[in-house]
Amino acid sequence: MDTTIDRSAIEKLIFFYSEAFNAKDISQAVALYVQDGILMPADAPLAKGHEQIKGTFEFLLKTFNINVEFVIEEVIISGDYAFARTNSKVRTAVLANGETISLENKELFVLHKIAGQWKISHYIFNNTKKR
Repeated sequence: MDTTIDRSAIEKLIFFYSEAFNAKDISQAVALYVQDGILMPADAPLAKGHEQIKGTFEFLLKTFNINVEFVIEEVIISGDYAFARTNSKVRTAVLANGETISLENKELFVLHKIAGQWKISHYIFNNTKKR
């Protein structure tokens, strides 16, 4: 196993995830999860599986205009599983009133390599700063 290739693939996946989300391309963002993937957003219920994750994304993007920028701090690979620790800056505009909220988050991605392709198994984040 070439961890350099895997690390690069994981980093690309995480950046593509933010690009898809920022572009409001829900189907692309959801497709990056394993079928029974789990999304654990801050201050919201857990979403399990593509349908629930899609519903969470639809709610968020109907309520907010969100732009996420990830910084990857660490990637640890062990066989067909990997862990990526990230930080992000999030610019959010509340669509109902135009209020702007800036957040800083810390995140943990658990990734699973299936049929040679890395996918998100679990994703959890919490807010560290809100302005």
